Amino acid sequence: MVAVVAEMVRPTSLEPEWKRIELLAQCLLEARYGREPAEALLSRLNEVQHQVECLREEGQVWRSLSAEALPALALDLLAAVYAPAVNPNVALLYQDLQQSNSVYPSLAFLHRLLAFNEQEYALVQQLVQEQGELLGRGLLLGEGEGPLRQLKPHPALLPSVTGLPAQRLRVPGAVPIDIPADWQDLIIQPAQQRMLQEYLLWIQHADRLVNEWGGRPPGGPIALFSGPSGTGKTFAASVIANQLGWDLYRVDLGALVSKYIGETEKNLNALFDAVHGREVLLQFDEVDALMGKRGEVKDARDRYANMEVSHLLSRIEQHQGPCILTTNLRKQIDQAFQRRFHFVVTFPRPEAPERQALWQRLLPAGAPKAVDLDLSLVAEAVALTGGEIRNAANHAAILAAAGEVPIGMQQVATGVWRVLQKTDGQTRLSQLRQLAGFLPREIVQGETP
Repeated sequence: MVAVVAEMVRPTSLEPEWKRIELLAQCLLEARYGREPAEALLSRLNEVQHQVECLREEGQVWRSLSAEALPALALDLLAAVYAPAVNPNVALLYQDLQQSNSVYPSLAFLHRLLAFNEQEYALVQQLVQEQGELLGRGLLLGEGEGPLRQLKPHPALLPSVTGLPAQRLRVPGAVPIDIPADWQDLIIQPAQQRMLQEYLLWIQHADRLVNEWGGRPPGGPIALFSGPSGTGKTFAASVIANQLGWDLYRVDLGALVSKYIGETEKNLNALFDAVHGREVLLQFDEVDALMGKRGEVKDARDRYANMEVSHLLSRIEQHQGPCILTTNLRKQIDQAFQRRFHFVVTFPRPEAPERQALWQRLLPAGAPKAVDLDLSLVAEAVALTGGEIRNAANHAAILAAAGEVPIGMQQVATGVWRVLQKTDGQTRLSQLRQLAGFLPREIVQGETP
C-alpha cells in the first residue's frame, strides 16, 4: 500500500528540491545549444544544492512521503519526478528537453539531467523496478520498459507534496460509483450477507495475516458476484466500499479491450497502475463476455483473445487490492477461471419477503401512503428484482406527486406495469395477477392486446 503520510509538512520545505531540478534542467538546455551555463546560473545551482543537502540532513524534508530514510539517489529521483507536478517551469523545460508532450521524465532523460555514472544508473534501474524501493512502496508509478521507461508521481501522494486538496482519482477505463448504502439497506438472504461480510474481513485483516502472523499475501481478494440484472450486485459492492471508506470504481471492459494487438494489455496496465496502493475497490462488470468457455483455437485472433484474458487475470491476481467481478451468466464462465476467485456469491431473484422489504425501503419514506396500499400483496403478485422494484416505486411516486394524491395501489400497479412492459413490449394483464384490477381503465383499454 501507499506509504502512510505520518505528518503533513509545509510544501515550502520542498521548494529547494524543485528549484534545484529547475536549475539542472536549465543547465541541460544550455548544453543542448552548445553553450556553457552562465556563471550566475552555476552559482545559484551551487547555493540551492547546499540548501538541499542541509535540509536532507535534518531528515524532515521528505517526511511527507515517509521517504526520509531513502538514499540520496532515490531522493534525487523523487525530486525529479515530482518537480513538474509542482513547478510549471520544470514541466515546460521537460517538454522542451524531451521533445514530447509529456511532462514526466524517462530513465534516459534522468540519466542526462542528474548525470548518473554507470554504477548510479544500475542502482536507479533497481529502484524503479516493479518491486523496487520506489515503485514497490507506491512512491512512484512506472510505464514502459528499458531506458524509455517513464516515471510518474503517485496521485495519492501529490496532495501531501503540493499542499493542494486531494482530487478524485482518475482511473483509465473506469468510472466512480457513489451509492450511499449500508448493511441495513441491503435486502438479501442471510447466507449471502455472511459471505459478503467475510469478504470484507479478508480486506480488513490481510495486513495482520502477513505483517504480524507471517502468512503469505492472500492477494485480492477476488470475488465473483453472479445473478440476474437488478439483484443487487453493484449495490452490495457499494456497501462494502462504504464500510471500508474506499472509493468504488466500475471498470468498463469494453473500453479497455482493443482490436489492436498489445493495446488491451497496455490499457489494463494503465488501469492497475492508477490504483496501485490506493484504497480503491474495483468492479469489473459482465466478465462472462471476456471469460467465456474457450473453444478451439483456429487462428491468431483466438490465441490473442486467450492472451488478453490471461493478462487480465494475471493483473487482477497481482493487484494488492480487492476486485469484484460480476456476471449475469455464470454458466458461461470457463471453470478454469473460477478457481482463481476467493469468493463466489450468488445473487438470486428475491423471494416474496425480500420483495416486500424492498418495496417498503424503496418507496420514498416521506411520501404519503394510501390506506389501501398493501405491499404484501404487491410483493406476492409479481416477482420483480430489486432494481425493477426501485424503478416501479419511483414511477408510482411520480404519478402520486403529479396527481397530488397518496401512493396507492393504482400508482404501484401502474409502476409495475411499466417495468414489465420494458421487457418485450408484449406484457399481458395476467402477468400482473392480483394487481391487474388496480390498473387505470385507460391503460387496460388502450394498451393491452
